[in-house]
Amino acid sequence: MIMKATILTIGTEILFGSITNTNSVFLSQQLQFLGVDVLRHITVGDNEDRLLGALDEAFKDCDLVLTTGGLGPTEDDMTKETISKYFNRRLKEDPEQLTILKEWYDKQGRTMARNNVKQAWLPEGSTVLPNPNGTAPGFYLSDGSRQIFVMPGPPREMKPMFLNHVAPRLSEKRSGYLYYKMVRTIGIGESDLEMALIDLIDGQTDPTIATYAGDFSCSLRVASKRSSLEESKNAVEEMMVRIRAIAGKYIYSEDNEELSETVLRMMKERGLTLSAAESVTGGQFAKEFTDIPGSSAVLDRSLVTYSNRAKIMELGVNSKTLEEYGAVSSRTAEEMVLGLYDVSGSDVCISVTGHAGPDTGDGLPAGLFYVGLYYKGKVTVKEFRARRTLRPDVRNFAVLQMFRMIYEALDAFNI
Repeated sequence: MIMKATILTIGTEILFGSITNTNSVFLSQQLQFLGVDVLRHITVGDNEDRLLGALDEAFKDCDLVLTTGGLGPTEDDMTKETISKYFNRRLKEDPEQLTILKEWYDKQGRTMARNNVKQAWLPEGSTVLPNPNGTAPGFYLSDGSRQIFVMPGPPREMKPMFLNHVAPRLSEKRSGYLYYKMVRTIGIGESDLEMALIDLIDGQTDPTIATYAGDFSCSLRVASKRSSLEESKNAVEEMMVRIRAIAGKYIYSEDNEELSETVLRMMKERGLTLSAAESVTGGQFAKEFTDIPGSSAVLDRSLVTYSNRAKIMELGVNSKTLEEYGAVSSRTAEEMVLGLYDVSGSDVCISVTGHAGPDTGDGLPAGLFYVGLYYKGKVTVKEFRARRTLRPDVRNFAVLQMFRMIYEALDAFNI
């Protein structure tokens, strides 16, 4: 029988937006691999009545609940007390946990406050989930038909507790093995991708196919749950053969990579270097690339030539070109990338110039930009118009098209 779960995150600070709830994402991902179906996420503040109502909702059609948060020593941390009340169990001081708690403070060279003793109280009949990374132990409690894993909120404490103490327990009750691939595509929208694969999607049972729209790209999730991991992998791969036959030209990764990660991997494999000249993106292309570990093996430089003066001085763009065609033009993008190659000698050079808006000053529309690419002695310049014309959207779209042009050039040469 497949376990059905609710993930219940507790904390008023989540509702206020003071912190980002990453715990639900992590737990959902992990539970999939363990063959547990997550039916819902619930977030509730530090309030006993609301938490009791959330537990009713959580167990309505689920036999498993995982909670995070509300195990601290302060008055508003009431998760443990409320769950004990819900399961009609008394809280009792656990001498072993109290000793561990005191030793933790001694090792930190700190004096334990009196209210921290509260963290050593646990419901009768519960099983401790150790927390070597903090002061709040978790616990497991079951009344036969319902089971709950209660964990601290900080991810640095919750994640090790889940991986070391919760996952092994759930693995023993595994009803199936899930395997999936996240397939990344570029150059096709979600609705068009779905229609291309509609015969596969309409007839799906297992494996299942789902499309997900990103800001400027689209992903596919191909998943199978079978009695063994090998069966699940084989089923997904058989479906991938059919998907590649239909939409292979749009697929750039079957490992859930960002396009920037794929470009970096391809360039590292081929021993290529990269330089960029950025105007409209203001260095965002370089930031996204250097956010990836290992990018120093590929990226030589990125010049932010935002003004006309910088384009002339740093890249050798002809002042007459700027006067006649303007900074936002195909000719300027071409001279930028050629000048970049002259100063860097990189195997791949990329340039971008455009209008992020909202005001342009030259009559050209916001969202218009040009990308120039130099590779293997050939220069390619393309014009783009972002449909969303807020500055962040234009820049994000421009960076994506820069990576896309590099990827397509590398893929076309297919060294």
